Amino acid sequence: MEADGDNQIVKAQVPLAEIHQYATVLRSMTQGRGFFTRKFSHYDEVPKEIMDKIIAAAEKAKEEE
Repeated sequence: MEADGDNQIVKAQVPLAEIHQYATVLRSMTQGRGFFTRKFSHYDEVPKEIMDKIIAAAEKAKEEE
């Protein structure tokens, strides 16, 4: 964390799938005063347990077509 006057700056790397509800949660935690920006950093390998869930969901969706 970095101080910027009365503000705190938090820099982090977060998976895109984890950031979808972040704006809502941040506004709630900061009484509407917090904001965030994002930029692409890099691709990374998906952990096996998450990969298995993604594949299973895709196979299920394909069967339902």
